[in-house]
Amino acid sequence: MHVKQQRKIIFAITIFYTLLILYFLFFAFGRADKTDQISEYTFIFLPDAFFKLPGLSDLLHPVLMDLVDFGNIAAFIPFGILIPLLYRTHFARFMTLFLLSILVLETIQALTFLGSFDMNDVIQNSSGAAIGFGAYKLGFRTKNNWRNIAATGISGIVLMLGVWGFFGMLDQVFTKEMGPFVAINELKDSTGNTLTGSKPSNLKIGGQDVEPQYNVYSIEGKKKETYTYTLDNKEELYLFFNYGIPDQKDFQGSIKLIVDGHEFLSVSAKDQRHEPEMNKIFLPQANELTITIEGNETLWDFGYREMVYFWN
Repeated sequence: MHVKQQRKIIFAITIFYTLLILYFLFFAFGRADKTDQISEYTFIFLPDAFFKLPGLSDLLHPVLMDLVDFGNIAAFIPFGILIPLLYRTHFARFMTLFLLSILVLETIQALTFLGSFDMNDVIQNSSGAAIGFGAYKLGFRTKNNWRNIAATGISGIVLMLGVWGFFGMLDQVFTKEMGPFVAINELKDSTGNTLTGSKPSNLKIGGQDVEPQYNVYSIEGKKKETYTYTLDNKEELYLFFNYGIPDQKDFQGSIKLIVDGHEFLSVSAKDQRHEPEMNKIFLPQANELTITIEGNETLWDFGYREMVYFWN
């Protein structure tokens, strides 16, 4: 096939594919029908899922967002192949122009209420274009068009898997996970002493046998008991605990949890069911924790899990 004819075909494919992508960016999924429901521009400059790509388990049971993330990359791979076939360009120039184009399109989406400006999309779209450019450079090395197409396809798959794995590692590096459970009785109180509460012993609550593993807190013959712990200004942690009133005791009492002067929990016996209650509370930051128990309330297996990076 003549070179000029090949170029015309590639140009036509590029125009058609560009129009297809523009349709999905601005009109697909009923975007135009939703514009009258939007009154504010949406600009997301800080990526919240910078390196997030679906894992192998996600592909076996994908949800819509997994397919969207994958499509945001795969759909732009052809541009990295078609544009260099039409115009001689090097990687830096190609990526600069592509990035500027995507930024303009994302801005138009936001200003026309046909979508939002989302830096996640910019990063994923640009990654797809970069993969395509790399596949073109690796694939188009001979005068045999079919061989070049096959080599480009294989290169694209290999590069996609490489980017996938790389992003997956970065996602793990920059994503916090829940650390190990720390029983509250392992901490010191505000005076530097250890307050362990009662030793774990079996309880019967609501007809259920309960076996505390770490600690048990109750008034122990008093009208009221208060425990205060120092959490050393820990950030992003979840408190875990169970509470209830043992079957052999009257159904009266209360529990309060106060962190740095703010009340995060206040329950009384009249608001509870006749069964063990499990609870989880997120704290953005915590220094001083105060537990106040009255009446026959019993609190057990109280502890926390801190959000940490895997290297911590």
